[in-house]
Amino acid sequence: MPESADSYYDRQEVRSPAERERALFHALPGLLRHALDNAPLYRARYGDIDPAAFTDRAALARLPVLRKEELPELQEREPPFGGLAATPFDRLGRVFASPGPIFEPQGNRADYWRMARAMFAAGFRCGDLVHNTFAYHLTPAGFMIDSGARALRCPVFPGGTGQTELQLGAISRLRPVAYAGTPSFLGILLEKAEETGTAPLSFEKALVSGEAFPPSLRDRLAENHGIDAYQCYATADAGLIAYESPAREGLIVDEAVLLEIVRPGGDEPLPEGEVGEVVVTVFNPDYPLIRFGTGDLSAVMPGRSPCGRTNLRIRGWMGRADQTTKVRGMFVHPRQVQEIVGRFDAILEARLEVEEVDGRDRMILRCETAAVADEGLRASVAEAVRAVTGLRGEVELVPPGSLPNDGKVIDDRRRRG
Repeated sequence: MPESADSYYDRQEVRSPAERERALFHALPGLLRHALDNAPLYRARYGDIDPAAFTDRAALARLPVLRKEELPELQEREPPFGGLAATPFDRLGRVFASPGPIFEPQGNRADYWRMARAMFAAGFRCGDLVHNTFAYHLTPAGFMIDSGARALRCPVFPGGTGQTELQLGAISRLRPVAYAGTPSFLGILLEKAEETGTAPLSFEKALVSGEAFPPSLRDRLAENHGIDAYQCYATADAGLIAYESPAREGLIVDEAVLLEIVRPGGDEPLPEGEVGEVVVTVFNPDYPLIRFGTGDLSAVMPGRSPCGRTNLRIRGWMGRADQTTKVRGMFVHPRQVQEIVGRFDAILEARLEVEEVDGRDRMILRCETAAVADEGLRASVAEAVRAVTGLRGEVELVPPGSLPNDGKVIDDRRRRG
């Protein structure tokens, strides 16, 4: 059943998919022009493209994916933001550092990371005291929640990480109704409260992120502690990407994000239902991310959410897209597998499996093709494997549909440790 009208953060969430698509691609040429004019990396990367020509998904797919794994090298070459920031340094609000290291700017707009939408869908409302246990130092997670809460007029207790007993003392005195943080730290607080006799805690609702949040854990929080918890998917660079609604069916894409699912290591968008890398274009004038590969795997779900929100839904986090591995002392990347596939029209999909046999690494490239008996094709693909990777590998031709739909381009099956 769709929610009532006052259950949506704004009308954007329930507009028709066609209206949303028109709005996104009406805005995209302006974002491209702004990036070309103000972010040096895009001028170097895109050359003399005409922004006005990018008015649909097919046109957008012609641009190369910029992957998160490239950012440390780009930023080292051109500090501090690798030529991606479009706002001068003296007009920024904060600068953060995430593992990598990767540095991220924060502009001065309210709710910079757009977290209020996810918090509203999780039931946070004006006046709710939010106990925020995301870190406020180095990384932006604490400020992401803080700014979203302010947009909803929710006061925030900045608990941050650690100091569990002090946090429990504050919870018992202030009685916050809302929790924000990782699901594991919420579990730590609940366990410590039981140990110290301060249970039950006052939390009635929660927004969690940063870790897996299986339905079994969600149900235990509700049944054992009376906490109605929702999850969201956000990154330090892109901000909110998708969030859970009361329908509990996948994560709904944020209204300021143009999302694609792309073949890992490549630039090609995948059809609905196929697992691939989450690639986002974020309409942020300070830090315009265009076809930004997050490195996370997911898939677009069919249909629309029963809650009434009409944007795309994704299945949530399904693993990492960067499946780079080392074979016989040499790195092998997903993009190399895609380069091999691109040389042969007869190959539909491919998956490189790495095994250890008698203490030695063994590579097998399994290729989906209708020409499974074509020995000439198999020999040519084997030559391409050696030419592209610098390594010898076996090639197996398999019928279409044989490979699993799990987003893996490289499957490293060697035992570790």
